Amino acid sequence: MNTTIKSFPSARETAKALAAYLKDKINESSNFHLAVSGGSTPRMLFDALSVIKVDIAWNKLQLYWVDERCVGPEDKESNYRMTYESLLTNVPLPEDNIHRMKGELIPEEGVADYQSDIDCLPKVNQLPQFDLIILGMGDDGHTASIFPPSKDLITIAKDLAVGTNPYSGQKRITITGRIIRNAKETIFHVTGDNKAKVLNEILNETGNYENYPSYYFKDEAEWWVDNAAVGLS
Repeated sequence: MNTTIKSFPSARETAKALAAYLKDKINESSNFHLAVSGGSTPRMLFDALSVIKVDIAWNKLQLYWVDERCVGPEDKESNYRMTYESLLTNVPLPEDNIHRMKGELIPEEGVADYQSDIDCLPKVNQLPQFDLIILGMGDDGHTASIFPPSKDLITIAKDLAVGTNPYSGQKRITITGRIIRNAKETIFHVTGDNKAKVLNEILNETGNYENYPSYYFKDEAEWWVDNAAVGLS
């Protein structure tokens, strides 16, 4: 299978292009189920979406998260808080369309709580199906909260699981590989020269590529990247 790569001159241009793509996807749908990631790269995407907010039919969007740190929604490390500050305070997304992972719960309770949310998604292959999942990639090759030491979450027979950050020991709620693979569409949104080494190993299947969880979704996703991430600047 060929890997689809879309490269743009800068991180900002990548975010603007992806925002325009999302606008069309949302507007063309009757009910668009989107899962987003945390981190600095999505923040730029949310800023770009806020700029074009008047052109988007927000009532058609159902917003979910790929993963969440096990902290409260007001914690500075919360993926929800970042999305709230960067996007939700700026756009008229109905409150009922926001499906937050509850990181303040005991991790296993947070998983059970979010399972009830994603069970409302359309079922395909007897699994919940997102219309689009936007994944990030860490400079260690992790995606969602599937880190190199916990690659079993790629193949585990569960929709959601508790992941662990191997560097801090922090617990996280995360969708698993089978939900990522069952999405109608998956996009890796990766920017910055700090990702270049790992990204090139993944795309070219060289070096330590098999150690990177992101590699295992390589050909099932489109890669929207800036030139820095592919070593072109």
